[in-house]
Parts: sequence; C-alpha cells; structure tokens
Amino acid sequence: MAAEDRAPSPSARTQLTDLVRERKAALGLSYERLAKRCVDPETGEMPVKSSWLHRLVTGLPVISPDLSQLQALAAGLDVPLGRIQDAAGAQFFGIDVVPARSGEVRALVERADRMSPEQLEQLLRLLDTFTPGDQA
Repeated sequence: MAAEDRAPSPSARTQLTDLVRERKAALGLSYERLAKRCVDPETGEMPVKSSWLHRLVTGLPVISPDLSQLQALAAGLDVPLGRIQDAAGAQFFGIDVVPARSGEVRALVERADRMSPEQLEQLLRLLDTFTPGDQA
C-alpha cells in the first residue's frame, strides 16, 4: 500500500484520534504503557492493543472499536466513557452530539457539521422543548 493511500483524506473525521493523541501526550505514555492501562472495568480484560493505538493515532486504517474497547480506552485515558463514545461515534459513524442550550438534553445527529445555521437553530429550538423545567 502506497503511503498516500494510507493518509487520511482532508475531510476525514479524527475526533477519537485527536482525543487519544491529546490524552496520550498529557499522560506522557507510550503506546505500550497506554494499552496496559486500557482495562475494561466490567471484564478486567485488556482489549486495546498498542498496535491499534499506533495505527489510530498515525492515521492508518483501523477497525472501529466495540463497547469493551471504548470502556477500556476511557479507563486508560482517564476520561468519561461518554466523551470516548461521542468521539468514536463522530469519527467512525459521522454521528455528532448537539446539546440543547441548557445542556440537559442532547441529540445525536448524522453530520451535524453540515447543517446550515437555520437548521441548527431549528434543532436547538426543538431540543429546548424537551428540556425539563420551565421555559420562558
């Protein structure tokens, strides 16, 4: 495979890649040490391999992670599982999280980044209707 075939396209989404790269650097870990920290809290298994982490961070093709891997990544990177899930959903499936203005409600929207300002405003107004409490 040629090097140019492995590079991500300019429109490629990299939310999980960026999060892993950022946290790996902040924690000062090698791929091997990070993989050893990635323990699924439910099973005690280590489903994240250092080679997968390296491929993810360097932009090489990877298989999207499953729930066990996401849980282990959250533990290894010391971030909430929801943050990992949101980043993986955006990168691998094009699903963006759109929070209501209140922050109490959120919607999962395919490619919300392609919405016009008018469409986004309509969505936010809709989300506001689901926000608990009085709305003025």
